[in-house]
Amino acid sequence: MPESSHSRITLLSYITYALTNVIETLLRLFPFPTKTGLVLIGDPDRMAPVLLTCNYHLTVQRVKRQLTGIDAYLLIATSQGVNVWCSATGGLLTNHSVISVLKTSGIEKLVDHRNVILPQLAAAGVEPRVIRRKTGWSAKFGPVYIEDIKHFLKSGEKDESMRKVQFDVKQRLEMASAWAFPLSVVAVLVVLPFWAEMLLPLTLIIWGLALSIFLPFPLYARWLKHKDKRIGLIFFDFHQGGFLLIIWGLFLAGLAIWSLLSGGFHWEPFLRWAISSFFVMLILSLDLMGSTPLYKSSLHEDRLFSVVIDKDKCRGAGLCHDVCPRGCFQVDRRRHIAAITQAHLCVQCGACIVQCPFDALSFHSPDGRIIPPHAIRKYKLNLMGKRVSKSQ
Repeated sequence: MPESSHSRITLLSYITYALTNVIETLLRLFPFPTKTGLVLIGDPDRMAPVLLTCNYHLTVQRVKRQLTGIDAYLLIATSQGVNVWCSATGGLLTNHSVISVLKTSGIEKLVDHRNVILPQLAAAGVEPRVIRRKTGWSAKFGPVYIEDIKHFLKSGEKDESMRKVQFDVKQRLEMASAWAFPLSVVAVLVVLPFWAEMLLPLTLIIWGLALSIFLPFPLYARWLKHKDKRIGLIFFDFHQGGFLLIIWGLFLAGLAIWSLLSGGFHWEPFLRWAISSFFVMLILSLDLMGSTPLYKSSLHEDRLFSVVIDKDKCRGAGLCHDVCPRGCFQVDRRRHIAAITQAHLCVQCGACIVQCPFDALSFHSPDGRIIPPHAIRKYKLNLMGKRVSKSQ
């Protein structure tokens, strides 16, 4: 039987939702699977819209909340508890995931249409052409953010703002918390047995650095060279690390000045603070780019690739423009051809390559290698940024 989710908001449901958001935001770096299948939102009839999302628990809860007041069917497809974008690029949210939930959830007996709305960020792993061929369902990509779903359902179209990923203050605060909380737990386990008095200061350092890195991100993002090769330690991004070294130096200078002004400078506590903060700085310097939707992870081999259009194959279908989360494409409908006008914004997610019906797009590496569409569809990114074969 499908689960029912009523639209009435009670104080208890609001508190539960708020606590779930807080807890799972703090742990968002880890998979959080929820039950797959069909959820009835409100009181949907046989012509009610059908939406689909992944089975990452926090995403499902937020989708349900945004659908309050709408009568709809919500399909939850398996993504092994990972969010939509990461699971689609990583081969966890696939054509098979969508086909399976369409066939097993019972939705076909409840509606008189065969239209399903997919999250746009699933475009790197889910192909509507395949879904239609194997199920008869017509799949359409909705907006990037569920906050826009009501407007999308009303108008049936996406404007430019609905297609693009953002990294606003709320998202930056969530990501800072997602980094700081597990590191604070590690600090408790490591420091408490032999340096209990440092536990609170070290926790404050962790949270302070995390917030100081993510909250002002737009102010220094322009200096992050996401097309450059990594320099330094294996997992250490030189440009981000350089920024953190400045922050660390300013912190130590402030600590020294504060010590002198408060009655005297002592080497032992100063060195403890210096070593602790340096350790935290190194941890927080790991792969900042991979923690934002605006840059490719420094671990990913695709980071240096460029998307190239084969003009002889391009027919101006416009799917590249529809699914690109960074607004890199423009389509000339009169001449039936697409162009990459904002190549510097590309995050190499591969959605445009996967969706092009004419295979007119491909990745080109700096050394001249061409990675064709069939390779992008078959080989998905693992946690280390390497493409490995994933069954569809």
